Amino acid sequence: MPTSFAVFSATHGIAVMLGFLVLAGFMIIARHSARGKTIVTGLLAFFCLAAYGYSQWAWSTCTEPTSLDSILPFHLCDFAGFLAGYALLSRKPLARELTFYWGLAGTFQGLITPALAYDLPHPAFFTFFLHHFAIVGAALFLPLCDGWRPQQPFYKSPLRAFLWINLYLIFAGTMNVLLGTNFGFLAHPPINPSLIDQLGPWPWYLVSMLGVAMLFYSLLTLPFAGLAKKS
Repeated sequence: MPTSFAVFSATHGIAVMLGFLVLAGFMIIARHSARGKTIVTGLLAFFCLAAYGYSQWAWSTCTEPTSLDSILPFHLCDFAGFLAGYALLSRKPLARELTFYWGLAGTFQGLITPALAYDLPHPAFFTFFLHHFAIVGAALFLPLCDGWRPQQPFYKSPLRAFLWINLYLIFAGTMNVLLGTNFGFLAHPPINPSLIDQLGPWPWYLVSMLGVAMLFYSLLTLPFAGLAKKS
């Protein structure tokens, strides 16, 4: 039997530390030269777009039956992976905007409290962190290395991200009703301790989640408003 993953364990801390060190290296390389930026863009886009494929390979190595939650790419981070890869390659404004907000307000939470059952050295451990760090890396790359900024006036971008997250939740909730799944963790909290545990019982935590999302989107926008005032 593979070892069960524990939030805030040594392996969790090492994975997070190494992941952010790699991302820091990526940002330095991308800012140092045009060639380096091209290479980092390609690597991040590849790992984002390929995330579903290598995650499915990891799940195929499990001896336990795989649930629809793991087979179908309907979790928010699945959508964010496809979106981030597309945003890096296409530079479409909406895709870049959603990648920034969803990556840093949503996927980043997955790194702090991973909804992960398997610890090192199970393949699912590696693919989980690779998937999530690729998205967070793309979200950081856009403003730090690629010149992306929220649309002015600055309330427009977080409000648009909030509208789209509500559309995703409607989709995920519909799939949960039809398939008996837990996409978006709308049916119950994740298996490991997470921020959702502090937001009240179901279904009230669903309302709290929306409030927290809007708060995070607003906080992520504040630094750009400050930069605009200084310039």
